[in-house]
Amino acid sequence: MKTLFISSAVAVTVASLLAACGSPVPTADTFRPVRTIEVRYDDARDTSRYFGSVQARYEVEEAFRVGGKVMERRVDVGQTVSEGDVLAVLDDVDYRLAEQATRQQLEAARARARQADSDWQRLQALKIDGSVSESDEEHAQSELLTARAAAEAETRKLALARNQVKYTILHASSSGVVTNVALEVGHVVAAGQPVIAIASEGQPEIVVDVPEAHLAAFKTARYRASLASASDETFEVELRELSAQAAAQTRTYRARLKPTTTRALPLGATATLVAEHVALGRPVATIPASAITQDQGEPALWLVRRSGAEPFGTVELMSATVHGYLNDDVLVSGPPAGALVVAAGVQKMAPGLRVALPAATQAMVTR
Repeated sequence: MKTLFISSAVAVTVASLLAACGSPVPTADTFRPVRTIEVRYDDARDTSRYFGSVQARYEVEEAFRVGGKVMERRVDVGQTVSEGDVLAVLDDVDYRLAEQATRQQLEAARARARQADSDWQRLQALKIDGSVSESDEEHAQSELLTARAAAEAETRKLALARNQVKYTILHASSSGVVTNVALEVGHVVAAGQPVIAIASEGQPEIVVDVPEAHLAAFKTARYRASLASASDETFEVELRELSAQAAAQTRTYRARLKPTTTRALPLGATATLVAEHVALGRPVATIPASAITQDQGEPALWLVRRSGAEPFGTVELMSATVHGYLNDDVLVSGPPAGALVVAAGVQKMAPGLRVALPAATQAMVTR
C-alpha cells in the first residue's frame, strides 16, 4: 500500500489560495431572501367583460299591408336600398277585380242619387199648386239624402279598393341595408307579416345582455368596446338604453351602447364590452392574496423596514383592513403608501427577522 505525504508548507499554501478565492457573504441563516411588493393606493376598480354584437339602432321589418301570393322579390340580404325602392310585389288580380266591382257600385249609387234628386225637383214644382202632401215631400227628401249618402260611401269604398291595389307593391320605408329576407316567389304571406328587414347603417350600437347581479355596478361603469376582427383596437362607448325588465328565459337585461364618437361598425360583428367601475368610495391598495397573514385572528401584513438604501432590512407585522378580493389579489388599506410588503412565504416570517430584498439576492448570486 502506498501512502501520500503532504508537507506542512504545501498545506499552508493551499489554504491561503482557497481563502483568497472569495470574499465573505451573508449566509442563509443571516438574511432570508424575500419577494416584496410596493404598496400603492388608488381607486378600487372592478372590471367585467360582456360579449355581444353590433346592431343597428334603427331596424325596420317591412310587411305588406295586404295578403297574397308573392310574384316578385327584388332584393337580397346585404343589398343597400333607398327609401321608396320596390322590395317585392304580390299578385294583384283579385284586388283589381274588387276595385272594378266597387267602381260599378259607385256608378249605380250615383245613378240612384241623380234619380232621387230629379224626383225631389219635380216634387218641388208640384208643391206650388198644393197637389203634393207633406208626407210625400218628407219621403222624397229622405230618399234623396239616403241616395247621396250611399254614393258618398261607395266613393270611400272605391278609394279603399284602389289602396288595396297599391299595397300589393312593397316599398322601402327607409334607406339602409337588407339584413333579412323571409319570402320567396310563390309564398303566400299574410297582411302585416314581417318579410324583409332593413337596418340603418348610420347609427351602429353594441348590444349585450347584463346579468341581474351586475346591474347596479353596470349602470355606473365606464365602457370600452372592441371587435373580434380588431381586438387590439378599443373605443369608448356610452350607455344609451338599458331594459327596465329582465328577459323571461335568461333573466338578463338588454343594454344598448353607442360609440361616443361617430364611427362605422360592421353590422352583426362580434363585440367585447369592458365595463369598469369604482368598487369602493376610498383609495385602496391591491396586493397578492399570498401576502395576507393573521395577527390575533385579524388580517395583517409583514412590512420590510430598510436602513437607508441598502437592499437589506427587517420585517415587522402590521395590521391591515381587507376591503375585498379580485381573483388572486386582495384590496387592503392600513400600510403607508410606498411601504414594502412581503408577498410570499409569510408563514416563515418572524418579528425582527433580517431579510434580503431581490436586489441583494441577485448581488449575492453574481459574486
